[in-house]
Amino acid sequence: MIALQRIEVAGQRFVLLPETEYDRLYAKAGEAVPLNDDDLPPLPKPDKQGRYPALEYARVSLARDLIRDRRTAGLTQHELARLAGTRQETISRIESGNHTASHKLIDRIDEALRKATAKRTKGR
Repeated sequence: MIALQRIEVAGQRFVLLPETEYDRLYAKAGEAVPLNDDDLPPLPKPDKQGRYPALEYARVSLARDLIRDRRTAGLTQHELARLAGTRQETISRIESGNHTASHKLIDRIDEALRKATAKRTKGR
């Protein structure tokens, strides 16, 4: 059982709870867990001509989307890996933005996320 702390600020009562519990409850409500840019791999900086490195940008963009979608589905990396038929380490490498996944793996991950999201939506 989680012990909640209550505080009062400017006449309003607030409840404090661990961030992991907040994320779990947010995901259970079927909402995307709000992420700070600190929670996501940084997008690459443009060069002097304003051009972005295409491969690096694509990897990081995919990583950021995957993190958001996985959290919205309420899945851990391990759970998503199991559903997609891969290893947790592979999901972690993709989410770091430093690994290029095959289109077959991306399709399996996408299908796993769709099923998990549909299952969560159906259960509400």
